Amino acid sequence: MLTTNEYFDGKIKSIAYQSETLPASVGVMTKGEYVFNTVDNEKMTVISGTLKIQLTNSNEINTYTAGQSFRVPAGDSFKVTVESDSSYLCLYG
Repeated sequence: MLTTNEYFDGKIKSIAYQSETLPASVGVMTKGEYVFNTVDNEKMTVISGTLKIQLTNSNEINTYTAGQSFRVPAGDSFKVTVESDSSYLCLYG
């Protein structure tokens, strides 16, 4: 079953599904800055574009491009800066 999600007034849209091993979503982010809170552990992989990520309680900003991944622990939050439309795959758990 597919579930569509929309965040930040439609600036981020995703489709959630059950992958072979974990719940997942694939989506697109438009230019902007966004803050996400996690419920589960998340592994995000950039499919296209660039995401600048700042984890909670960190001053460090890391840049991820196509093919690169980062992890965010459950119960945490992170800031995403998107300079041009970008796509991602997120695995939960």
